[in-house]
Amino acid sequence: MPIHNADIAAIFEEIADLLEIQDANPFRVRAYRNAARAMGELGRDVKSLLEHDGKLPKLPGIGTDLDAKIHEIVETGKCALLERLHKELPPAITELLKIPGLGPKRVKALYHDLDVQTLEQLLRAARDGRIRALHGFGEKTERNILDAIESHINQARRFKLVVAAQYADTLITYLGKASGVKRVVVAGSFRRMRETVGDLDILVTADADSKVMDHFTAYDEIAEILSHGPTRSSVVLKSGLQVDVRVVNEESYGSALHYFTGSKSHNIAVRKLALARGLKINEYGVFKGQTRIAGETEESVYHTVGLPYIPPELREDRGELEIARAGHLPHLIELADLKGDLHAHTKATDGRNTLKEMALAAKAMGFEYLAITEHSRHLTVAHGLDPQRLVKQIDEIDRLNEELQGVTLLKGIEVDILEDGSLDLPDSVLARLDLVVGAVHSQFALSRTKQTERILRAMAHPYFTILAHPTGRLIDQREPYDVDMLRIIREAKKRGCYLELNAHPERLDLLDTQCQMAKEEGVLVSINSDAHNTLDFSNLRFGIGQARRGWLEKQDVLNTRTLKALLPLLKATM
Repeated sequence: MPIHNADIAAIFEEIADLLEIQDANPFRVRAYRNAARAMGELGRDVKSLLEHDGKLPKLPGIGTDLDAKIHEIVETGKCALLERLHKELPPAITELLKIPGLGPKRVKALYHDLDVQTLEQLLRAARDGRIRALHGFGEKTERNILDAIESHINQARRFKLVVAAQYADTLITYLGKASGVKRVVVAGSFRRMRETVGDLDILVTADADSKVMDHFTAYDEIAEILSHGPTRSSVVLKSGLQVDVRVVNEESYGSALHYFTGSKSHNIAVRKLALARGLKINEYGVFKGQTRIAGETEESVYHTVGLPYIPPELREDRGELEIARAGHLPHLIELADLKGDLHAHTKATDGRNTLKEMALAAKAMGFEYLAITEHSRHLTVAHGLDPQRLVKQIDEIDRLNEELQGVTLLKGIEVDILEDGSLDLPDSVLARLDLVVGAVHSQFALSRTKQTERILRAMAHPYFTILAHPTGRLIDQREPYDVDMLRIIREAKKRGCYLELNAHPERLDLLDTQCQMAKEEGVLVSINSDAHNTLDFSNLRFGIGQARRGWLEKQDVLNTRTLKALLPLLKATM
């Protein structure tokens, strides 16, 4: 059975949760959480690494025991420790952890003090008013838990894009091996690069005698087969992700791909244009009366309604049809347009590779430059740099640049923006850097006014260059902090500094609509990996997807410039 990084991360996270509920040693709990994070952030597939190299790269916190468990999971799909923990605790208790606001500590209290073991028992306890009496809860928390349960019950599960990609990539390879298969493509919100995906819609073209559906339903990762037919089958994977596969004829391939890519509102708008011309568009083609006049390609579908091809990432009914009709569709940025990366970490703080290793990995990506931007001292959990350690790294980068060929390391810092808007390091050391990336890492709950003013004061600093992950959100974990983004973008324009689109798949921050806002205001966006190891540069594909959803073109992105063109832009902010 294929095992993905997300599967390993989920197992380690669940082990950590169950150990915490059992009141296990906090250091042991933390070890599994760190391992889950390491697996979730690893840019290469663990199974492929083991098959190719026979061992994992060195990862902080992954010792002999955890390394053995990773091998166990990859080889068997299971973990004996997790199975033992499941036997020791009520089987439904992990479902409680899926409720927002209920971490392991609170679940432990509910379990030990109220004997709450299931979602139904939790709902009853909240409605009966028994939760508010527990230490550390209260009436407001009880009400929030009740709201969260009801929302959880009514909400369909969605998967982060990076997780869906792991399953999609493997499925594409698997389906492509079936006899007679010609093309395999994932449609739906995945193709539109939405930050979360509800399910996977896969289209296949194949010979008439192909057994692709039998091949699909024999896939090892399937937990349940919902339907199995000659042209459509639907399954649920063991991860909970639903996958629908459709076999389509070559003459209908384009119209089917258009139909199943969506979005629904975009498709409706296109169909209205067709109706105005006496045409009908569906998944089988474009019809004039009973005659099919187009549908082999998506281009042919759009052509029949007087439009050029519209890239999937733009199909959200946000004005793309009007812009296309006027002939002004953007030429969206491509991954190959990036000349470098302006946000990366090394072993000096919470990264996992040396300066030289990161530089060579950037060179292998075809980059001209890589900015090293360690955390500053305020972020103690990441072992942030104080002035003395930063100066030492500056000198080390200067020495390394003398021997590097084909790539240049830029000297930077990801400096904390403190609550009063000041920066975490003195001007005397910031002045020696090529760029200063400012970031909010604390006090997320400030009011809109205070949070906005805090960031604006930081941006007014003479050495400020780029605002990192500007909303602070973590997808499905932490909501964006409340901030006046239009005001910040306009201040960036006035000040001459830039905004980051952080490509880390947990962030994808800026939001797509904010990218579009920055473009309209003339503020350059820097698409950065926030790499913490040499494999993380692969996450830039998700940042590019977000940028394309935000209508960004090559000229709208700071790090599409060559090093020669970039350096004056960086200096202009200092």
